[in-house]
Amino acid sequence: MKNFNPKVSIVIPVYNGSNFLKEAIDSALAQTYKNIEIIIVNDGSNDKGATEKIAKSYGDKIRYFKKENGGVSTALNLGIKKMTGEYFSWLSHDDMYYPNKVERQIEELEKLKNKRVVLYSNYSLLENKKITDVIFDHETLVKKEKYSLLRGYVNGITPLIPKDIIDEMGYFDAKLRCTQDYEYWHKIQKKYKFVHMEDVLAITRLHPKQVAKLSPKVAPEGNILWIEMVKDLTDTEKIQYEGTLYNFYLEMVKFLKSTPYAGALKYCERQLEKIERDIFNALDRNGIGADFREYINSKSSILKEKVKSLEDENVGIKEKVKSLEDENVGIKEINEDLAKNIKNIYNSKRFKFINKVANIKDRILK
Repeated sequence: MKNFNPKVSIVIPVYNGSNFLKEAIDSALAQTYKNIEIIIVNDGSNDKGATEKIAKSYGDKIRYFKKENGGVSTALNLGIKKMTGEYFSWLSHDDMYYPNKVERQIEELEKLKNKRVVLYSNYSLLENKKITDVIFDHETLVKKEKYSLLRGYVNGITPLIPKDIIDEMGYFDAKLRCTQDYEYWHKIQKKYKFVHMEDVLAITRLHPKQVAKLSPKVAPEGNILWIEMVKDLTDTEKIQYEGTLYNFYLEMVKFLKSTPYAGALKYCERQLEKIERDIFNALDRNGIGADFREYINSKSSILKEKVKSLEDENVGIKEKVKSLEDENVGIKEINEDLAKNIKNIYNSKRFKFINKVANIKDRILK
């Protein structure tokens, strides 16, 4: 690191963030890598000066800018215009960095011959004071680099981006309120690699007031973006990733079912249907379509029977578990009655008398 010591600009956009801003700034100041600047951009907070008071309390430890409200994209763009570093690192006002975040990424960059890449990492989730690490399959992300975005693995606070790439790509889209980060990463990924680091380097806080939970624009913007990302991937890349185009879209459908992006899900389902139609049309042209459909239907019937058998078996297992639980309750009741009876025996006058005689006998024999 002696020969590679670039300045890193940590940009923290904030709007009415007095509840968490201090923790975010403190985590930036606690970085073990010291060649940094911390830029706070107040995006027109209207909390009676609470956010501004916290930011200004740090004096010259940070650089503070205030603007009219325009959304996080505009706040990030102002931070980029004001930054003097060679690398850009975004930190949301309600999130935090681990102390080694920047240092580990600079160490990783130092190892790379080509430093015109975007580094990103694993991260932690903080919810109700409980921290859970989110770890992605590193080998998969080495082989399938564009899954970093297609599978939603890039957390916006983990990337470290060269300023010269930002200069080339321009600014975040100010019209977007929810997908401005992924739209920008996607633009970069068309030309530059995203490199996954196995380290856990940042903490994302989950709370009820997050934009992702409140904004009605999450799904509409996400649908447009995910469809665009799928379309931009070449058929060759899709086949490289999943073996066939059909498998690629099948895996996309599985992923999108866990997201709010119903429009993107329908798009991928339509691609699957089209591939199926093309296959059957090709079989029909060769005179084997009917036989193939019959074969598929027979296999489907066998599969349904197996599923039914497993369901019946599962019901049987549940009944056995219930029986064992009932039996266990019965045993507990017996044990409780037995314990009660033993206690009554120990407390009875007859037992105490017998015990007293036995003690006298022992003393005589000794």
